[in-house]
Amino acid sequence: MKRPDLPVYYYRDHFLEMLAFVRTTYGSILTDEHGAFVARFQSLSRDAQCLLIRMVNRRGAIFNRALFRYPEISDVERAADDLMACGQARPLVSSDYDAFVMCLPKDVLLKGAKAAGRTDVRSSWAKAKLVEYFLEQVPFQVAAEHCGAGSFIALHGICPLEFMLYLYFGKTERDLKNFALRDLGILSTNKESSFQARFADGDEARACFHYSRLLDRLEVKSAGVYQDAVSDIFGGPDCVSDYAAELRSRAACQAGQFFEKKGEGDLATQLYRSGSSPECHERLVRLLYGSGKRADAEDLLRRMIDDPASDGELVFATDFYARKFGGRRTGSCTELLRAGVTLTVDDTYRGNPEAGVAGVMRRQGYRVFFAENTLWHSLFGLLFWDELFESDLLNSSFDWVPHCLKDRTFVRRFAAQIDEKLDAVRTGNALNLLLRPIAAKWGRPNGIFAWDHVEVEALRALLSGAGGEGIATVLRLLCQNFRDMRDGFPDLMLEKDGAVSFMEVKAEGDVIRRNQLTRLRQLGSAGIRAEIGRVDYRFDPDQEYVVVDVETTGGWANGDRITEIGAVKIRNHQVVDEWHSLVNPQRAIPAKITQITGITNEMVRDAPIFAEVSDSFMRFMGDGIFVAHNVNFDYGFISYEFERLERRFRFPKLCTVAGMRRRYPGHKSYGLGNLCAHYCIELETHHRALCDARATGHLLNLMNLKREGCPPDRAEKAA
Repeated sequence: MKRPDLPVYYYRDHFLEMLAFVRTTYGSILTDEHGAFVARFQSLSRDAQCLLIRMVNRRGAIFNRALFRYPEISDVERAADDLMACGQARPLVSSDYDAFVMCLPKDVLLKGAKAAGRTDVRSSWAKAKLVEYFLEQVPFQVAAEHCGAGSFIALHGICPLEFMLYLYFGKTERDLKNFALRDLGILSTNKESSFQARFADGDEARACFHYSRLLDRLEVKSAGVYQDAVSDIFGGPDCVSDYAAELRSRAACQAGQFFEKKGEGDLATQLYRSGSSPECHERLVRLLYGSGKRADAEDLLRRMIDDPASDGELVFATDFYARKFGGRRTGSCTELLRAGVTLTVDDTYRGNPEAGVAGVMRRQGYRVFFAENTLWHSLFGLLFWDELFESDLLNSSFDWVPHCLKDRTFVRRFAAQIDEKLDAVRTGNALNLLLRPIAAKWGRPNGIFAWDHVEVEALRALLSGAGGEGIATVLRLLCQNFRDMRDGFPDLMLEKDGAVSFMEVKAEGDVIRRNQLTRLRQLGSAGIRAEIGRVDYRFDPDQEYVVVDVETTGGWANGDRITEIGAVKIRNHQVVDEWHSLVNPQRAIPAKITQITGITNEMVRDAPIFAEVSDSFMRFMGDGIFVAHNVNFDYGFISYEFERLERRFRFPKLCTVAGMRRRYPGHKSYGLGNLCAHYCIELETHHRALCDARATGHLLNLMNLKREGCPPDRAEKAA
């Protein structure tokens, strides 16, 4: 589908929209410098305004005037001259040399070298080598003369504009691409909230802008950028808010790690000391301890334990102190992992251990919900919907996460409302508070949770089974520091006999990340049971396998349809149940298919359509593993049928063709008929679904018995 063309003056209109919003919302913190920029812009002709906006919208800061062609600009050359005259553009200077040669085509560089008398340049050189040669061997003025620098101009004096874009978008931006993404329907924006300034005063805004730009530059990861960053960190503006201090700390930590790896420990130490974040403190402790300054490291650890900046910092400090100064041999993460409950999970679930554990726990009588970070985020977002999205906390229509969650002022701004709603949680009266936004706001975009992850039954179970005081404790932690608590929550929520607990699933080789350890401890401290489930992959005799065979009108799952389904359920090598149905494919069965299967149009004329048997088949699947001979064929047909019903069909798959090849190699053919003949498995009505499913079940038993370590001859006899 072709997207509509943007209006001729599209970018100018939205630039004016941005300027008006910033001047209205942030007028009190704009300086004379910003006022002068706006005055210069307004004094320009419309052509010059449009050209400046186009240049801002493009990558880089230097431009070839000869390539300017824009439908809204009638006289590009005059517009460029106007920008030069007012100081918003300038000729190239030596500091532009890198960018200049990088943007020149290879043939221009070769001609310029020849014109400059550089006879040692070869036309076979790659452009990268040419660029390197120019920068090292050719002075800027020589390259400018012979490579056409006179037709280039560079943006100049746009720092005030970058600051205003930062105020508008809440992040460092050099262009207006978000407007285009919005108006083309690619990017959703918030049209239903009123807005307020994201910064309290000019000092806070300028400090945040300074350190945000610094973090952007550090993404380049070059030695020169890191060297420049040192003076920007030590000589940067004072941090008058926690958010500015956080940005500065992130920059200091990144720069410190660079110089630490370079062996410049003293500079790294200064950088870490200049930051106030747990990350800076941790790196500083490790650096001090590693360089032999054990007393300094111990002193810092004690201060971190006495006054931790976060729960994660407390976890690190107590753990590191216990191992380095208290004589403990293992870390908290390792100890917690070792203390976890061991769960036998069928090794078919390798790669998806959470689903395997969920099946094991359901067989033990638990209701299981996949929780991880989605459950707590949806609870938080729904409970405080009015405060987060119906107040004036958002700062522009492009914002989805209120700034007060980033700068940790949410608790202060809404103390009374938070206390009232947490009291409702404690007294068991919070469910209606969640149902109201679900009913009234369903589907409205937000930056806290996704609507398709909202599971009312899980929220109901949590509120009724975890204890109101404990839930309120965790929610208050989210209110205080949502940014740090955005991940790390356990994978599963379990409910049995009205009691709720949480489980973090770890397979062999997995480690506990510190944020996961912190969440487990926070839940435990709140009185909510949370533990680790360690997966032991092996054959699980209690695991149910559902061996399926389908007959169809042809081999194309996306176009042909099912005519028959047969399934057998196997537990501990024994068939415990069977399921079978003919299915009306709602189209004619080709004669050649009837010759193979024996299924005629008359046989399926009065059979149920798939939609009428789908619920029964899904119940039969339960928590089973989907098994078939050439499994992708059968699974593909059934999953497509559920897709037509707009329903999800997701089960682990096991293929007996692949399994028999691996466990019993050497057969010329691994077709079902050949294998059944070789192992004396009954296959009386081949190509009828239930018969083929039963036969495939015998192959599954052969594979599983061999997997348990049973010798081949005994496995064949037992199967």
